[in-house]
Amino acid sequence: MNQRRSFLKSSAVLASVLAAPAVKAASRTTPAVTPAAAAPNERILRLYNTHTGENLRSLFWAEGQFIPDALQDINKLLRDHRNDKIAPIDPQLLVLLDKVSAQFGDHPTLHIISGYRSPESNAKLHANSSGVARHSLHMEGQAIDVRIPGKDLAKLHKVAMAQKAGGVGYYPDSQFVHMDVGRVRYW
Repeated sequence: MNQRRSFLKSSAVLASVLAAPAVKAASRTTPAVTPAAAAPNERILRLYNTHTGENLRSLFWAEGQFIPDALQDINKLLRDHRNDKIAPIDPQLLVLLDKVSAQFGDHPTLHIISGYRSPESNAKLHANSSGVARHSLHMEGQAIDVRIPGKDLAKLHKVAMAQKAGGVGYYPDSQFVHMDVGRVRYW
């Protein structure tokens, strides 16, 4: 077991060095090889930011521990695209995303509509839309709006609600599902 743990830690360090920066502009082609499935003691996310065109495949948790470099890469990808402000994303939100994406097969890429939202951006959005909460959990790094291309949005909504991990909102007209790690509630 210690050899596997040592191997995983070494692999995570090597992967972060080789992939730095791990966040890169999305290409128009899809890799021919599907990434390997996560081991039972690993958590992986594949993310695509619809506003910046950046994508990331991240092993963010292994052997019972979050991987700090991976969390930093995820924080950067999920930054407020309006002003490039970066804030820490709640690791429990990442665990929720991992659990939800795993229900759709080999961790499909989640398209991110909104991750972290700075107070300034949130105030502007709130002023222009009744659908944006004044004290949104996006400002705390505890909420995200996502879709999975090619997957049924209603199913994504149901899978997210089944986790009972926080709030889940369904926005079929805008083609996304909101998930947060606040109190459990649905809309």
